[in-house]
Amino acid sequence: MDLQRRKNLILKGNIYKVLVTLAIPIMANNIIQCLYNMADGFWVSMIGSVEFAATSFVWPVDFLFISIGSGISIAGTALLSRLIGANKAKEGKKYSAQLFAISLLTSVIFTIIGFILTPLFVRAMGASGDLAHFSNIYLRITFLSLPFLFFYFVFNSIMIAQGNTTLPTLLSGISAIINIVLDPIFIFPLKMGIAGAAYATLLSKFILCIMAFFILKKSTSPLKPSFKNFKFDFVLIKEILSIAVPSSIGQSGSALGFIVLNSFIASYGTSTMAAFGMVNKITSLISQPAMGFGSALVTITGQNLGNGNIKRIKDAFNKASIIVIIITVIGSIIMYINNDAIINFFMQSKDDLKVIEEGLTYLTYILFSMPLMGMFSVFQGIFQGSGYTKYSMGMEIGRLWFVRIPMILLFKYFTNVGSIGIWFSMSFSNLIICIYGFTRYKQGLWQNTPKNIKTAEKECFS
Repeated sequence: MDLQRRKNLILKGNIYKVLVTLAIPIMANNIIQCLYNMADGFWVSMIGSVEFAATSFVWPVDFLFISIGSGISIAGTALLSRLIGANKAKEGKKYSAQLFAISLLTSVIFTIIGFILTPLFVRAMGASGDLAHFSNIYLRITFLSLPFLFFYFVFNSIMIAQGNTTLPTLLSGISAIINIVLDPIFIFPLKMGIAGAAYATLLSKFILCIMAFFILKKSTSPLKPSFKNFKFDFVLIKEILSIAVPSSIGQSGSALGFIVLNSFIASYGTSTMAAFGMVNKITSLISQPAMGFGSALVTITGQNLGNGNIKRIKDAFNKASIIVIIITVIGSIIMYINNDAIINFFMQSKDDLKVIEEGLTYLTYILFSMPLMGMFSVFQGIFQGSGYTKYSMGMEIGRLWFVRIPMILLFKYFTNVGSIGIWFSMSFSNLIICIYGFTRYKQGLWQNTPKNIKTAEKECFS
């Protein structure tokens, strides 16, 4: 399907068809990304519970840096989709070039910083002994993949802005297969242990980046970046950053919150930490489809805002909400019925049975809030697509810093409920933040183009 046909579908086609057409490949892509982590976790769990806990323990730090690239990608999708809807797609090559330049610069800087400061990050989160040792190994290697991942993020934003969600999914699928195949080879025959899992992921992301590069090089899309006589355009950079920074702050603030959260969880013991990471990986299989519909809303919102069709965006929001709630309710019921079998499958090593016990308890609590987690993604899609990433930032930061962490502290220091306080707080925080998201949506300010974007576009196109 070419750009014009995708545009006509997004602006005029049946809403359910648009949502499904855009969301299914994104859902598949999100699940594939989960498989990256789950493959590492699955094979590492065969080594031991401490090694498994390490892969989960360092995730917030990794996500803290990845969130910058993700924020740039969100800005790219929102801006480029708006240009398509406003019939200004040819101007997109200017934005694409700036997006790639910003991503390359930031990723190299963060790779160097992250690699050097890994021991400091791990120590600051409270890890010691074997947990610290394995966390340092895994995280340091993971940082080396940032430039490849950031490049792919921008490639992904260009594709999704056009409504082409299939191609990124195909590339991610190939990359995931490579990772899944390499994991056991690097870990066991090559005897690299947890480092092998990290190197397998690094190599698979490098191959992903190379594939994206050659596809983009041969592309005829009007959004293809032009680097002829390239120089930094601070008008466009300002416009990109006006959306990217709040989004990045929201996600990085969330990551920092998880770092603090991890330190509290780790204080309950390695078993609780391993259970936390394991259940998050499992429930991601339910939340990722919902995130797919949320991501589809970014493109739908951006293009229809550029076209001035607010009514169509609201219709898409309502229908996406219905679909997401149905998916998450059904998924939660299935997991609840089969919780014991699921937990035992993902915890292959039985050296610590308390991990399984804690995992079963956490899974029970979090499943009740899965529909709310789904709606979280729907609200995020509307706010990010409209350029009002300050609202998505509020949801990201608010959920952890203003609800989840304070509740966990209250349970930890003023009750004797133990780790159950963590599990309840994780679930309840999703309710509170969805109330905030619904309030912002009903206020309707997201329907208006932010002033800084209006100014930048006027200067760019004059």
